[in-house]
Amino acid sequence: MTLAPDGAGAEQFMLSMAAEAIERYVTGEAYQYWTGWLDDGLAGVVALRNGTHLFHLYVARRHHGQGHARQLWDTARAAVPAAQAMTVNASVYAVPMYQHFGFAATGPRVEQHGIAYVPMRLEQNAPGEGA
Repeated sequence: MTLAPDGAGAEQFMLSMAAEAIERYVTGEAYQYWTGWLDDGLAGVVALRNGTHLFHLYVARRHHGQGHARQLWDTARAAVPAAQAMTVNASVYAVPMYQHFGFAATGPRVEQHGIAYVPMRLEQNAPGEGA
């Protein structure tokens, strides 16, 4: 998650993931959140920022590989107009998943504020255009 095992240099990122920050996102006008629940509780969450940027997509580790990220992704994608491109700053770990969803890297790996990510974009087709 962070470049340094102890999180050094990623303090700004860690603050952005604190409960107070998440509460501001969830209640903020620029964000839309959806959650996925299973019998044992919250399984995952997905969020859009400004309607087209995939801001959060997290699935509890115990639920990885069971299709829950795909279900959350499908929910968020359905909220975006068909012809509108989408973006994500993908963790290096998540790049293959986002490629599977149709995203393509728009630049090299970025290391900033103690974390690494790959900027990616998904070009969606208008209804009636190819797949």
